[in-house]
Formats: sequence, C-alpha cells, structure tokens
Amino acid sequence: MSRALKTADDLRRRATYLAEVVDQLYPGTGAGGPARPYIVVPGRRKPRVLIPAADRKVAAAALRRYARPAARGARLKRDAAVWALRLGVDRVLLPHRLKVGGAEGIDDHLASVLGHEVHLSIHIGPARANRKPVLQILDGDATTVAFAKLGVNPLTRELVEAETNATRRLSEFCDLRLLRVPELLHAGNWNGHNLMVTSALPSWEAPADLGTSRRTAAMRELADACGSARSPLGESDYAARLRSRLAALAERGEPDADTLQTAGTTLLDRYAATEFTFGSWHGDWSPWNTRETESAVYLWDLERFETGVPYGFDAAHYRLQDDIVTKGADPTTAVLGLVADASAVLAPMGVTSAEAEPTTLLYLVDLAARYMGDQAERAGAALGALGRWLLPTLLRHIARQRTSPTESTGGQ
Repeated sequence: MSRALKTADDLRRRATYLAEVVDQLYPGTGAGGPARPYIVVPGRRKPRVLIPAADRKVAAAALRRYARPAARGARLKRDAAVWALRLGVDRVLLPHRLKVGGAEGIDDHLASVLGHEVHLSIHIGPARANRKPVLQILDGDATTVAFAKLGVNPLTRELVEAETNATRRLSEFCDLRLLRVPELLHAGNWNGHNLMVTSALPSWEAPADLGTSRRTAAMRELADACGSARSPLGESDYAARLRSRLAALAERGEPDADTLQTAGTTLLDRYAATEFTFGSWHGDWSPWNTRETESAVYLWDLERFETGVPYGFDAAHYRLQDDIVTKGADPTTAVLGLVADASAVLAPMGVTSAEAEPTTLLYLVDLAARYMGDQAERAGAALGALGRWLLPTLLRHIARQRTSPTESTGGQ
C-alpha cells in the first residue's frame, strides 16, 4: 500500500472510530435529551481527542493535561491552542465542533459514581487491536480527578478486567516504595460495557530525568512486587503458558502462527534446562505509560500486567518501544539492535550474560504472540504485520543459535 493510500485509510479509520465512540458513550444521540458540545482536536479529518466545549477553563485544562507531545513543534501547537481556549479565540485554531445528546450519557453515570459534577475529555487513539474509550475526568474546578476505560468488545473487556484486577492488587496489597500506581475508584458495568475508574496521578509533580538507574530500580521493584522465583525454564509455569498460547494460535489458523509456534517451541526446548528468574512485568512499560519525578516513578495502563515471566521483559520492551515510537527507528533495525545489545540492556535487571539473549528472544516471541492473539494486523495496527519486521529477525537469530549457540550477537 502506498503512503498516500495508507494515510487515507488511517484517516478513514479514525473518522469511523470517532462515530463509534460517540455512539458507545452517548447511545441516545439524535433522539433528544440535553446536548453536550465538544471540540474535535485537531479537527474532524484526524481526530485525536474530544474536549468539552461548554466551559473554556475546563476545555483548556483538558487539552493541557491530555498529553505532552514529544516533538517541540507539536508542543507549541498544543500550548497555542490551550491559550486560545483560555482567551476565547479558539475558533480559528480549533474550528470543529460536535454535539452529542441522549437521555443518559456516560458522564451522567460517572457523576453518580464519583458523587460530583464531571466533564469528560475523550481520547481517540490510532488503530490498535486494544483500542477502547479512554476518558479523562475533570471536576467543576477544571481539575483532572480520574480516568475511566470501557471494555466494548471481547478483547477490550478482557483487558479492562485484567487492568482492574492488577490495579487493585498493586495499589492495595503490594508494598511499593519507589513506584506509584493509580488507585482503583470504581469497577462495574454501564450500558453493557465493563467500566473501571482510577485516580489521576498528581499533576503538581514535575517530570524529572534522574537517569536510567532509577527507572531500572522501579522495574526491579515491580518484578519483585508479587514474589519471584528461580527455576529451569522447562519447569516454569511461564513455559507451559507460552506453549499453550502458541498452540492455540496455530489451532485458530492465524497467519504465520505455525512459524511462530516453531520458533517459540525451539527456544523453549533449547533452554529448558537453563535457570531463569521469574517475576512480574508491566507488559507495556514505555515512555508514554510512565512519569518519573523527584519523589516517585508513576506507572499506569496495567492491562498487560502479568506475574511469573522472565526477569528483564520490561527493560527489553521499553528499549524496543522507545526506539520504534519515540526515536522513529525502523522496526527491523530496532529488533536487531535490541538483540545485539541484550546483555547491556538486561544486565541492570540482574540478568546474566548467558541468560540475556534467550530472555530477549523469549520476549520477542511473547510480543509476537500478543500481536497475533489480538489480531493486530486485522485491526490496522502499525506493527501488526509481523511478517514484515519481527518474525524474519526472530527466525534468523534462532536459526543462527542452532548452528552456533555460543556465538555473540554483537556483530549484527
């Protein structure tokens, strides 16, 4: 597909998704009831977020808290729009408006749950298998007080349930010292969807870059939060779970599932006698799911949290996502770099050099199984086509290990 066609397809998907989200959150739109005005940011052609338009102060606060773009130019545009909202001259920069209605929208339900007036900012994300309504909740003073997620199909219902359980477990039952996770404020159902509401993280603590060692300390704290154990890979629950996942994908007939199953089984068999340390991982520890401050490391989006996985998965994931998304690296190049630097990436997590490469390759198999299980390619996710970047690199390294198992990957 050409770049122009791909861009056009992405725009079409976003516009379609905008309509889907409005219908999910305000099912009575067009059938009477009070109108709720929203501003479509940056516009209808490529919507990213809906912010409440009835109150300029609330609208400005919603947009300012929505995200911190990585690029300086994007931050300047965001800041200009925030000031335009505060001054009441936003029609030029943000001309697109949308009105929704209905006898009872999601905001009415959330106001009842939280016991106070609420205003919603609605995130419109890019095409992903796990895309779901994510709501930023502000009170009448324009303070962000909570976030909510809705599970609207089998996959997202499963993920919202998983995040609900993980948030409750980590915030209520684990002794976290450096890490901070949101508090679970509500878990229930609304209009046939499962709903979770979590507290907002403190907005007064400014981000602080205190070096990678602090992030590593936080990752190790999470890895140990629910207990850890050391055992041969072949005797671990993780190996059994991964084999089961790979077999299920093959039985389902997913594209490339047989290839992935062969790769994963080869690794599990080859390192069955090798001892690994197993603990917990966030599952998507990335620059956009964490904030480091002077006092703590804040972490959210716990829908992929899992226990009993090899130490180091979070570090490997952070490196790969940072390279691809933040730095714009070619995905194949990013995977090659991760495997080549496996020892350096995982050593701070306490992973030995002998365990580093197999840990990294197991992580890549696990990630591929996630994308495949979520049917990410069918959903239009940018990295969903595993055969174009992840599987060839993975197979190459596994095959090379077969012919020279002790050879270093540093020459890639």
